[in-house]
Formats: sequence, structure tokens, C-alpha cells
Amino acid sequence: MKNYRITVNGTAYDVAVEELGAGAAPAAAPVAAPVAAPAPVAAPAASGSAGSVTVASPMPGKILSVKASVGAAVKQGDVILVLEAMKMENEVVAPQDGTIASINVSAGDAVEAGDTLATLN
Repeated sequence: MKNYRITVNGTAYDVAVEELGAGAAPAAAPVAAPVAAPAPVAAPAASGSAGSVTVASPMPGKILSVKASVGAAVKQGDVILVLEAMKMENEVVAPQDGTIASINVSAGDAVEAGDTLATLN
């Protein structure tokens, strides 16, 4: 049995790990009660039908504002929405010319990297 101290988000946990032998996966038994994970946030309903081109979040952050609306024609590089990440405002732009088919987020939503923010046709 080996004991380790692991710090997660500033909280220290003492963990005992038992070595089982060849081919078996080690099991970890936390000594301290772990903090419950936050409940998953339900995805917002998409406005409009999904388009063929997906605009994904480049990084985790918070949506500050939505600059385009469903049905609006956009050109490559036009700002669709503003994403705040690490206290900086980042413009999320259209990857190509098209029409906004759906906006899948609204101002104030928290997003992770890779989440679909909008779709284009």
C-alpha cells in the first residue's frame, strides 16, 4: 500500500493506492471525502435548424455577447459572438461566407473548448 497526497484546486487529499500485481489495474481509495463535481449544465436549445458548417468554441470561457442573428448573411471573418476567456474578450468569427443557420448559445453561457456555438449554411 502506498500513500500519496494529491492537491486539486487548492484542496489536499490523502490517497492510499494498493498494488495488486501483474496485469491488474491499481485501485485508489480516497481517505478524505472528495468534493462533489458540479452538476452538468443542460445544453441550450438551438435557435433554428443546424447548418452544415459548425463554429466551435476555440477555448473554454463565457459568452459575453452574440453579434449575429439567425438568418443573417456573414462573410468570412465577420464577428459572430464575443467569448471571454482568461479576462480577455475574444471575437469568434465566421470561418467562411454563409448564412447563420443556428445560434446555440446565449450571453452569459459558459462553454468548453470544442462546444458548438453556431452553425452556418
